[in-house]
Amino acid sequence: MAKLSSINKNNRRIKLYEKLSNKRKKLKLIIMNKKLPLEERFKAQQKLSNLPRNSAKNRIRNRCQITGRPHGVYRKLKISRIALRKLGLEGKIPGMVKSSW
Repeated sequence: MAKLSSINKNNRRIKLYEKLSNKRKKLKLIIMNKKLPLEERFKAQQKLSNLPRNSAKNRIRNRCQITGRPHGVYRKLKISRIALRKLGLEGKIPGMVKSSW
């Protein structure tokens, strides 16, 4: 089980990203538009840099929904490999059986 503070920190980042993602996208469009005057693009760049760093998507860590483990997480299932194996052995995932050879 991961530290609760790490899980909560990541959840705060997710909420902040969802809250400010539209604003970030609009500012980035202004910055990338070469037809606009340089002063306007520079002001947009300053506004973007004043936004909290944790509102960026690349600050969000991919964590297991069950254990909070940061490594070995399947993106599609949002579950770590260890939690997936445990659920499979318990028979809670349909079609998944323990391999043996």
